[in-house]
Amino acid sequence: MAYNILLTGVGGQGTVLASKLLAAASMAKGLPVMSAETIGMAQKGGSVFSHLRIGEGAKNPMIRRGTADLLLAFEPAEAVRMLPYLKKDGVLVVNASPIMPVTAALSATNYTGREMMDYLKEHIKQIHVVDGEAAVRAIGNPKALNVIMLGAAFAAGALPFLTEEDVIAAIRAHVKPKYCALNERALRYAREAFS
Repeated sequence: MAYNILLTGVGGQGTVLASKLLAAASMAKGLPVMSAETIGMAQKGGSVFSHLRIGEGAKNPMIRRGTADLLLAFEPAEAVRMLPYLKKDGVLVVNASPIMPVTAALSATNYTGREMMDYLKEHIKQIHVVDGEAAVRAIGNPKALNVIMLGAAFAAGALPFLTEEDVIAAIRAHVKPKYCALNERALRYAREAFS
């Protein structure tokens, strides 16, 4: 059976790159991979999500509702939006730091993400919460959030078919050389910080 991962966030958080790193690391191990992305209004802070199916048995790249093994959410409201895809005993790794949607900013709504996090904690048994703001401060660069989230997924035991070294090899192959050290540091930091 394929292992189903749904990654979700908003434009600019590196959701698509995180998906590509997982896909590349899996393919390098000889695992079949199918993926599909929806980026919509990503450049304007809109929703971004990526379906990733790894292993035998996938007939198409889209994950059916209620079948995702892992929901890797870079933003709390996006986690709630994609929650119907997570299977009953699936794992949620979520960044608790919200990004105010354009619609909320225009209507002067005070979006803190707190209600979303309360909802997720109430409804999901296997939830792993990442303080994204603190993590990027520790790393020193907000662009590393996507790889921090991958490290948190490792810490949660939610990527059983990959090793940290597999993802580091994918980083070295698919990330600009000047950002490799930052991303490797982010991956290791998160694995240790969220274990």
